[in-house]
Amino acid sequence: MTAVSTLRLGVMLAAVAAVAQSIPAMAADTVDTKKVRVQVETIASGLENPWAVAALPDGGYLVTERPGRLRIVRDGKLSAPISGVPKVSARSQGGLLDVELAPDFATSRVLYLTAATVGDGGSGTEAFSATLSDDGTALENVKSIFKMRKFTSAGLQYGSRIAIARDGSLFISVGDRGDRDRSQDWGDDAGSIVHINADGSIPADNPFKDGGPLKDGGKPLPEIWSKGHRNPQGIAFDAADGKLYTVEHGARGGDEINGIEPGKNYGWPIITYGRDYSGVEIGEGTAKKGLEQPLYYWDPSIAPGALAIYRGKMFPEWDGDFLVAALKFQMLSRMQRDDSGAFVAEERMFDGAYGRMRDVVVAPDGALLIVTDEDDGALLRVSRAPADNG
Repeated sequence: MTAVSTLRLGVMLAAVAAVAQSIPAMAADTVDTKKVRVQVETIASGLENPWAVAALPDGGYLVTERPGRLRIVRDGKLSAPISGVPKVSARSQGGLLDVELAPDFATSRVLYLTAATVGDGGSGTEAFSATLSDDGTALENVKSIFKMRKFTSAGLQYGSRIAIARDGSLFISVGDRGDRDRSQDWGDDAGSIVHINADGSIPADNPFKDGGPLKDGGKPLPEIWSKGHRNPQGIAFDAADGKLYTVEHGARGGDEINGIEPGKNYGWPIITYGRDYSGVEIGEGTAKKGLEQPLYYWDPSIAPGALAIYRGKMFPEWDGDFLVAALKFQMLSRMQRDDSGAFVAEERMFDGAYGRMRDVVVAPDGALLIVTDEDDGALLRVSRAPADNG
């Protein structure tokens, strides 16, 4: 092939790629669930391992891609990568991870990101605040507001979800980074839920804001809210009562839902309902005095991603249910609760139909937004199917 032919081919391929990015949302699939018929639309495809989505006030969507890109999806089109995103450690499970909008984003344009970043000793979980430019093309005023204090060479289990409290403070999940004993070291951010103000300062209601010894020894870090977590990739408040919950990866079995309270120890790796991947037992059993029990656990594991607690208007049938994205079984798990809050039933939706589900978010209109963690990942919208008038 001549140089001219090669050039023409490159131009043609670029044009095809541009057209592909401008294609509007594809036709919707109709799916019957136990309580309601839904439709699933592919809002965007061609995303590389998308990890999180946030709905913008103007109807667009912000999506993170783990290799380090942040994009806007609007009218079925993918924007060019937004500039100013912090440099990330995009290897193994690391990269650009969560994104959340500040409660006053409509006027402030402030958002929050988490990522695996590079530092002394390797990589670790870090959180940033930034301002999205008025034209949506750049991040400005980027500031690190949390950085775990010990980085290591492992590329595993960063946690890295954000939940924003009613007062605007941030709860950030941090995984054990593949070193289980760190989850019981109160002087280490690994295996914890941390609580910070939006500027990175320590909130006045943190249980260890002034430090001090624990009953089992060690001086806790002031940002730590709770300990004994393995890899919490789902964290959410229930809008009805303000309670905080996590969904966490177990090892082989033992994925958990936990109700998070300040100063509590959730047990990993001393107690767990899972086993090591080799089949060997972990820790001292499934219960021990002073350590919290999960509200629910899965065995075998479903490899949970994000958590949303449904309080939207579109699906009143799901009010109060937990929605858990799952990677291993490529599904969305709807966990039904009774009046006491106990989990009484599970519905597994979209089983294997759309790929590994990483994030699930309830949009302002009550629809669900889901991203699939694939090399060719997608942004999906789940809405109520139109009534059949035939």
